[in-house]
Amino acid sequence: MGGLEIRELECFLVLAEELHFGRTGERLYVSQSRVSQLVRALEHRIGARLVDRTSRRVRLTPLGEDLLGTLRPAYAALRGAVDGARAAALGVGGPLRIGFQGVVGYGFMDVVGKFEERHPGCTTRLTELPLSDPFGPLHRDEVDTAVVLLPVAEPTLVLGPVFSVQPQYVAASRRHPFAARAEVDVEELAAAPLVGVSGPAPPYWREAQAPARTPGGAPIPRGPEAGTLQEGLSLVAANRGVMLLCRPTSEYHPRGDVAYVPARGLPDSALGLVWRGDREGAAVRAFAEAVTEAVTGEALGGGTEGGG
Repeated sequence: MGGLEIRELECFLVLAEELHFGRTGERLYVSQSRVSQLVRALEHRIGARLVDRTSRRVRLTPLGEDLLGTLRPAYAALRGAVDGARAAALGVGGPLRIGFQGVVGYGFMDVVGKFEERHPGCTTRLTELPLSDPFGPLHRDEVDTAVVLLPVAEPTLVLGPVFSVQPQYVAASRRHPFAARAEVDVEELAAAPLVGVSGPAPPYWREAQAPARTPGGAPIPRGPEAGTLQEGLSLVAANRGVMLLCRPTSEYHPRGDVAYVPARGLPDSALGLVWRGDREGAAVRAFAEAVTEAVTGEALGGGTEGGG
């Protein structure tokens, strides 16, 4: 048992529920190959196969079934003891208001769920933030912490863990020439009006979501501005301009009148957890810790999926 890795046990428990390597990887926020590595490591440690895997299905071996029956209550007791001690040490309680941009993906919701299990005295409240005002709710004390698209350069805000680094896509009307392309080079944006972000969002942030120039220095025509993601996609569908989005947002918003095309030459988008430095209470620190654990444990890749 020397050197036993908790991550191997977690992977086995999730695989026993899902009986699917791909779905197990999604729940743990790791690749399918990483799931296979963790299972093989546990089998090597035990000295026998725990899982039978064919091209059609996955099932536990008799030894795997026996291990599952013993491991489940032991693991639950272990996590309960650690989480209870942490909650007592931090004194976390009361509501935690979490803002988010775009779509709350299942990955981020799993982090929220684990946080609530770890701190049963703390209840979370989720609030969608408008695309046009990512930081206003924090400044106005409407939320305690928020998941926003980077960059963040607000002097009163603290940038915590960064996650969900994703390639960018161009959203274009099905009538637009880009719609038939396999990919769009960033320099080609000089020929297409780009939908921007309206409202009180800081200029540096709006520029990052809808740049005025290509990396090569060519000016990008300004298209209409949108205050919400849905407004932006409606403008795109009407062929009023194209819009830059991260990959998960394109996957969460399929539309028959909009095509999502990979953009070559643009930096990846990313999300960050932010909060006010003067409002950093125990609950905010504990939630930031939970997100950091997910990131450092190869756990949070999808996170919440933001637009932009």
